[in-house]
Amino acid sequence: MKPSRDRLGGGRAALTAAAVLVFALAARGAAPPSGPPYEINVILPLTGGAAFLGQTEWRTLQVLERFENSSGGIQGRPIHLAVQDDQTSPQLGVQLANQVLAKKVPVLLGSALVAICRAMAPLMKAGPVMYCFSPGIHPDEGSYVFTSGVSTHDLAQAGITFFRAKGWTRLAVLTSTDASGQDAEEGILAAAALPQNQGVQVVAREHFNPQDVSVAAQIARIGAAQPQALIAWSTGAPIGTVFKGIAQSGLAIPVLTTDGNMTYPQMQQYASFMPQELYFPTSTWPAYQALPPGRVKLALKLFLDALQAGNMKPDRAATLAWDGPVLVVDALRHLGLDAGAAQIRDYIARLRGIAGINGIYDFKTSPQRGLTLQDAIVTRWNPATQAWDPVSGSGGGPMK
Repeated sequence: MKPSRDRLGGGRAALTAAAVLVFALAARGAAPPSGPPYEINVILPLTGGAAFLGQTEWRTLQVLERFENSSGGIQGRPIHLAVQDDQTSPQLGVQLANQVLAKKVPVLLGSALVAICRAMAPLMKAGPVMYCFSPGIHPDEGSYVFTSGVSTHDLAQAGITFFRAKGWTRLAVLTSTDASGQDAEEGILAAAALPQNQGVQVVAREHFNPQDVSVAAQIARIGAAQPQALIAWSTGAPIGTVFKGIAQSGLAIPVLTTDGNMTYPQMQQYASFMPQELYFPTSTWPAYQALPPGRVKLALKLFLDALQAGNMKPDRAATLAWDGPVLVVDALRHLGLDAGAAQIRDYIARLRGIAGINGIYDFKTSPQRGLTLQDAIVTRWNPATQAWDPVSGSGGGPMK
């Protein structure tokens, strides 16, 4: 895969006031930070159904805390990330967010799921800046809410572009009835209706409750429609139910699912009933080895080295919890520790051409997110190597 020059930080990607995130991260030799820590509040699902995400994201943030403090912290003071467990509950997430608001702090990191971030977001009308780790929310431009990763709608488009190139134009869609599934179905259907996907047909649309223990009936109806590929979108334990249903039915077609399931615990847990061809649209991070030299590759090297030092392997949960906090720290380094929420929001919103591990960030082109379809690729799970192999180029198009 050879991403475009822009994706590598050449061409239009000028070195802005924030320099390049990789340079901020690479700052070594700084004096050890001292004094009282600067606390950044974090809300994550450390327990409950989304703990497989929250636990990895929390471990990643601890690696990042050590990494940033080894670079001098923020203006000579150490960073401390203080986490609270929302227990995978939107209601508890709101309660914890209200407690953070009462502290009058400028920044909040988290949570990890669409439903929890959606529940918390309305509280941020006047700050603090909230950096959600779920790509499935779509914050209003100019708001205090930012979000990690390539949009789920762009990921769906990349997946369909890849399928169309393979000649798989008869598609079935199976989504959960929760917030993640509803958002996904909207994006999938919108992508399938694009002019360039004129030949694509959605021949079956099925839904299931995340608490369901079987999707046999839905899989049977999908099989009867004779699709060439299936898009199955849900995160965590519910996708395991789907994979079991596919295996038990004997349905042998390619399956694409959300990158929220790109975690090693899930791949190990589902190994015995994994679809033979399992695809994940995601951002550029799995393509590290294939990337030519450039700022994104440098950002990824620093990230991978930091995780290795923390005895971690990179998966999607880790990558979703990295660039956003780095942007926040970068803002505080430039604005100072007395910066308010509006200053931090405006600083991030003006960033363009900034290299991170997920691509080149341009918050003018993609407000509140910074990434676009061009930062998306499609990967395939390789059980033999226990890795996600890139199988597409930028936006789901052909590899170069």
